[in-house]
Formats: sequence, C-alpha cells, structure tokens
Amino acid sequence: MIWHNLHTAILQWYSQSARDLPWRHTRDPYAILVSEVMLQQTQVDRVLPKYLAFLAQYPDFRTLAAAPTSEVIRTWQGLGYNRRAVRLQRVAQAVVQRYDGALPDSMPALLELEGIGRYTAAAVACFAFGRAEPVLDTNVRRVLGRIALGPDGPATATPAALWALAKEALPDSDPYSWNQALMDLGARICMERNPMCLVCPARSGCASAGRAVPALREQRGSYKTKREAPFAGSTRFYRGRIIERLRLLGPAETLPLSAIGASIKPDYAASDEPWLQGLIQGLEHDGLLATREDGGIALP
Repeated sequence: MIWHNLHTAILQWYSQSARDLPWRHTRDPYAILVSEVMLQQTQVDRVLPKYLAFLAQYPDFRTLAAAPTSEVIRTWQGLGYNRRAVRLQRVAQAVVQRYDGALPDSMPALLELEGIGRYTAAAVACFAFGRAEPVLDTNVRRVLGRIALGPDGPATATPAALWALAKEALPDSDPYSWNQALMDLGARICMERNPMCLVCPARSGCASAGRAVPALREQRGSYKTKREAPFAGSTRFYRGRIIERLRLLGPAETLPLSAIGASIKPDYAASDEPWLQGLIQGLEHDGLLATREDGGIALP
C-alpha cells in the first residue's frame, strides 16, 4: 500500500486539529511514561487532572521511587486499575537502581524493565526520544486496520499483522506527529461507533470509507467481545472497593479482615471469608496491600 498521500493529508489535518494535551508539551521521558501508564484503559478526560497532580507530587523517577507505596496508591485514586501505580513505581525504582535515574532510550532496554510492554516502550521511544517506532494503541489499531484492511480489519487482523502494518505506514520523517495524529484521528473522526468518514482526511485512500462499522470493543493493548461481563459484583469491583476502603486509613491504622468484608459487601457473612481471603491474597501479591503481623490489613 502506498502511504505517501495519506501521510500528507493526515499530518496536515493534525497540524490544524491536534488536541492540546499537556504530555505533548514535553519530551521528558519520565513525564511521557507517566502519561502512557495513566492512559492505559483510562479516558483522556479522567487522566488530565491526575497527570498534573501526580507530576507535582512526584516530579521525577527518584522522587517516585523513594515514596511510600501507600502514598503512591492514594495519589492514584480516581484512575482505577491500581496495579498500574505499583508497576509504575517499580519501574522508577529499577531506573534509579540500574540507570542512575535516567530512562534508557532504546526499545530493547525499555522492554527489559518489568512492567513495560511493547506499546509503552514504543510510545516512550517515539514521544520522548524521537525514535521511528510505530505506536499501536486502540485508536491507531482501528484507524490503520480500517484504512488498509477494510471494515473488518481491526477486529480480524492479528496483533502481529497490525504491528507490521503500523511499521509499514510509518513515515520516513516526524514519526512523533504521525503517531499522535493517528491517535487523534481515532479519538475524534474514525471512532469505533459512528465514524465520520465524510470529514476524514484519509477517506481518499481508505478501504472502509463510507462502509466502516463498529468493531469489537477494544481496550488499549487488548481485545474484548461486544458482550462484556458486568463490572458491579466482579472480582475487579471488589478489589477496587477494598483499596478504596484502605485509602481512608491513617498511616498507622489497619483493618481486620471482617471489617473489610463488612465495608465492601453489605450482606457479608462468615461463609464469605474464604472468598475475601482470596481477594486479599491477590491484592497482596500485586503489591497493593500488606498484612501486618497482628493480622491487620493496610496499604503497603
């Protein structure tokens, strides 16, 4: 597929219509990494206020690495998927220990850091260091899949095929603007539902122009079917409620298992204890809480 004309059209559209986002005003690797971790499975409008507050409290890798994990989890409140906060701090600690606080700038080195996958490594390499790396998030996957593969492309192509497509589509110059443009195009024009093909800058070369249909619901870095399990009452729901309850504790306070159960489940009974212990053990394994010697439970 010849991408040259599309490069011109999409980049021109981006130059006139780019979203004004704070992480686009910096090339600081730390700030870029924070934004990318926050944006995983979380909408931009929820990330915006938390991003600035997080950077104000933890302005660099050393500050984040040295902070109490309980404090980091409290600061993360409102973003969901609390494991990301712990994972981000562990990355910061590894960067301080192994690289003297300076994030490495190559894909292999970035991928060696536990908690950084292919998408995040590519995003940091491109947006912080200017590397010519394709950045394949949900929006980019949908845009490129529709342009090159037709209406069913985003849902039926394998991840490997879409990464190869993203690499093929990457222009020889300004990969930063290209990747950001594709993200904006997917967020504002080539949306999952009701794509606006008539005003799309890629319509002249798009295999789906006028024929795009909603694809399988996707999350950043993964695929989901249209019919998703309800959140309320799920394991993730109760894990989140446990963390929210523990966030209310003072620095030296803990809660017994039974008090946690009663606070997250109105009809909690003794027969629920094995279920609750399983949740606690999972959260402890993920570094999100700690059980003290006296059996009390708190943030780590």
